[in-house]
Amino acid sequence: MKVLVTGTAGFIGSHVAQVLLARGDTVIGFDSLNDYYDVTLKQARLARFIDHPNYIHVQADLADRAAVEEVFAHHKPERVINLAAQAGVRYAAENPHVYVASNVTGFLHILEGCRHHGVQHLVYASTSSVYGANTNMPFSEHNSAEHPLTLYAATKKANEQMAHSYAHLYGIPCTGLRFFTVYGPWGRPDMAPLLFSRAVLAGRPIEVFNHGRMRRDFTHVSDIVDGILGALDRQAGGAGVPHEVFNLGNHTPVELERFIAVIEQAAGRPAIKEYRPMQPGDMVETMADTSRAHAAFGFGPRTPIEAGLPPVVHWCRDYFGDAA
Repeated sequence: MKVLVTGTAGFIGSHVAQVLLARGDTVIGFDSLNDYYDVTLKQARLARFIDHPNYIHVQADLADRAAVEEVFAHHKPERVINLAAQAGVRYAAENPHVYVASNVTGFLHILEGCRHHGVQHLVYASTSSVYGANTNMPFSEHNSAEHPLTLYAATKKANEQMAHSYAHLYGIPCTGLRFFTVYGPWGRPDMAPLLFSRAVLAGRPIEVFNHGRMRRDFTHVSDIVDGILGALDRQAGGAGVPHEVFNLGNHTPVELERFIAVIEQAAGRPAIKEYRPMQPGDMVETMADTSRAHAAFGFGPRTPIEAGLPPVVHWCRDYFGDAA
């Protein structure tokens, strides 16, 4: 297949691109390489596959309507995986316009490209953050997602509603995937797995919010990639509007203190913890009900943190050096 993957310089997108290329697909990679975090890390991710004969790279912004239209018109992708977005829950409070430009306007440009160029299936990233103030555990796709606590979550919920409308109006098969706290090598440096790993390796203190009384459904990137490709390869939709939303998580929430303990063991040194109160917009606990994804495309995460987290610590040591 010829697959357009947006966000190929990103954490999840780079892993997806590599697996698609390894199985023989052609990948059109689309990424702006913005400076929300270290651009050299994004370039290093790309360097792993940018010279592959079946990889085509386009550096542009999703908010650039003409650039997105050109990609669809020139390369004619059969399927699309939209992973590009302005990342980070807390950054939205400081830069709201960037989120709307990338996550809402940019997603509209993707939908229009799919509409006008006969794309067979659009798979796009949503987030567990859409569950917001919901306290029913585990989070099910049947739960309300009408009370987001952050602008980031609101833009992702908007994506789901936009995709549903395009699926209804134009028959575009769309699948939304709600990711639950993804971690792994080559991860985002602004998220806890890398923040904590690098700090512990370097002997720096870590900030532990809500005094450590938090639980997260940490999901290894390899399991997320399996879920994305499982969704991509299936016949999308069903009866009625061809739009579905699935949770992709580990279905096993982990206490934050246990998560830190695994990092300490892998790093061979104790963490220096500085306990802080809850941050605005944070969720105390997340847990995915993955039964719908399992039934639809066999999604079954296989990576506990004891297996998935030590390689992250070792990767941090290798990539960032002893100072991490």
